[in-house]
Amino acid sequence: MDTLLAFDLGTGGNKASLYSVRGECLASIFVPYSTYYPETGWHEQKPEEWWQAVCTGTKQLLSTGGASPSSVRCIALSGQSLAVVPLGAEGNLLQAQVPIWSDTRTGEQTKEYFGRIDQETWYRRTGNGFSRECYSIFKIMWYRDNNPDMFRKIDKIVGSKDYINYRLTGVISTDYSYASGSGVYNLKGWDYDDELLQASGIDRALLPDIVPSTHTLGTLTGDAAARLGLETSVKVMCGGVDNSCMALGAGNTRGGKVYLSLGSSAWIAISSRDPVINSEIKPFVFTHIVPEMFTSATSIFSAGSSFAWLKDTVCKDLVRQAEAEGKDPFELMTMEAASSPVGANRLFFNPSLAGGSAAHLVSYIRGAFLGLDLRHTRADMIRAVMEGIAMDLAIMYEKLKTMCKVEAEVLVVGGGGKSPFWRQLFADIWGTDFVKADIDQEAASLGAAAVAAVGGGYWDDLNRVDEIIRIKSRACPEPHRSKQYRSILETYKKTWTVLADTAEIMSSL
Repeated sequence: MDTLLAFDLGTGGNKASLYSVRGECLASIFVPYSTYYPETGWHEQKPEEWWQAVCTGTKQLLSTGGASPSSVRCIALSGQSLAVVPLGAEGNLLQAQVPIWSDTRTGEQTKEYFGRIDQETWYRRTGNGFSRECYSIFKIMWYRDNNPDMFRKIDKIVGSKDYINYRLTGVISTDYSYASGSGVYNLKGWDYDDELLQASGIDRALLPDIVPSTHTLGTLTGDAAARLGLETSVKVMCGGVDNSCMALGAGNTRGGKVYLSLGSSAWIAISSRDPVINSEIKPFVFTHIVPEMFTSATSIFSAGSSFAWLKDTVCKDLVRQAEAEGKDPFELMTMEAASSPVGANRLFFNPSLAGGSAAHLVSYIRGAFLGLDLRHTRADMIRAVMEGIAMDLAIMYEKLKTMCKVEAEVLVVGGGGKSPFWRQLFADIWGTDFVKADIDQEAASLGAAAVAAVGGGYWDDLNRVDEIIRIKSRACPEPHRSKQYRSILETYKKTWTVLADTAEIMSSL
């Protein structure tokens, strides 16, 4: 039986997954690696640790007996976005630690850049609606300005999964989805933008050539094959950026399909034939892995992490109880929240504990409980946190619906989607069906496996993902609760302005 290897190279570690050519996940294993914070705003990782995680995970995965190493035919990666890995002329790694997607050290570089290019023009061409300091071109400019000796030695600068692809094959390339996060990629031109590059002062030759995600880069080198325990005949496809791989794995293969990723952070992503560009909420857009399509998303930075903060600060006894009973503490929290009524007895929670996204009025907005008084219980606080996360995202979802076609149901993936109570709460607040499929937290891995299947000639096209995903449960809006939430949501929207004003006042302290 032929098999496929999918790597999900994320922020916390690499997940190696073994798939049948029919798209069934046979086994998976996660190998963590570290993030380093040498200075404020600096978020770095070691590419060599990515590589070690890939090698270690592959050998451990194949040792489980799910399939023979000789059965593996193709490999494809999903990779965390916006990383910048400098390589020398011999392909040597020039810096042991590199900035990852969340690194925001580039304030001076963005100021310089947008003195030359209008920011609105830049956004409309690139769709780069995430925090602008995070985009790759500004990190490359930072290298130039702050490490000139190293910068002069650079031959190519590649992203996370493209570095691993290089270690696997010796070939340097990127795909359209990863290139679209470079900060100098023209979405409608399907290529790097000469004017945007010129404004940066960075030579186009430093950026990798762009090929389709399903393009075969080559086969494993002898060294890579030995390190992974595989044969040199294994083909490696170019793969894609994590956002686009996850969109594919969540079944977003046609216009109007939407999914919600509910993890530590959360985002709503919609697939469409045209990029969804809007200056008010600034969706961040990536070229999709599906040909001639885009995936556009808007997010909040602290979703599950807000829930985890509440667990660690207010629910320590539930953590101890869960440990004693062998349960998940979040399950106990959810059970308690269910005893609080709709609206949590007029208690609101804003989940901006990690600051505001591009959709918020100011990026330095911070979270808050609003309306807290002596009658409120912990159950009210837990429910308010869950409702606040859902309402923040509902505001963005409503705006997205005015910009493009949106289908009538939302597929939820990620850890938060495991809770039936929370899925029902989302359905009631958003007024739309929420469905849970059998992919859970495997969406990015399934997307990468689909790329391998098409690139290897096992599938005709990527749409076959739709045949693999099985819906396990559906939460439909309950009319009475949904009506109550519509009224509550209108009031909640006003708190964005209040908290933005408060943040402005507190910023002077």
